Amino acid sequence: QVQLVESGGGLVQAGGSLRLSCAASGGSFSSYAMGWFRQAPGKERDFVAGISRRGAATSYADSVKGRFTINRDNVKKTVYLQMNNLKPEDTAVYYCAAATSIIPPRTPGGYDYWGQGTQVTVST
Repeated sequence: QVQLVESGGGLVQAGGSLRLSCAASGGSFSSYAMGWFRQAPGKERDFVAGISRRGAATSYADSVKGRFTINRDNVKKTVYLQMNNLKPEDTAVYYCAAATSIIPPRTPGGYDYWGQGTQVTVST
């Protein structure tokens, strides 16, 4: 079983940057594809970015392509989400998740473990 803990959220002005981290413990981190999702109040949990087990493959939601970058460090058992040029519509709770599949699923149901989330708020 994998435990996931996100950090790095906060309040930032539009156009600014944040880097989220998700540290894993328990289990074999490199055995999991990892994903980032976000959920705004009253909305569904949406896929943001995903990365394969060894980091060779990544995928992004259209809304964040060119602004967000996902990467992972299997030695440190951590996955990161670099967010640049943030917009108010990026405001949400961001969650990381682990999936036993080889490639990262784009739907929440494809993931087996979740972190508790970290709040990102982008002001105008």
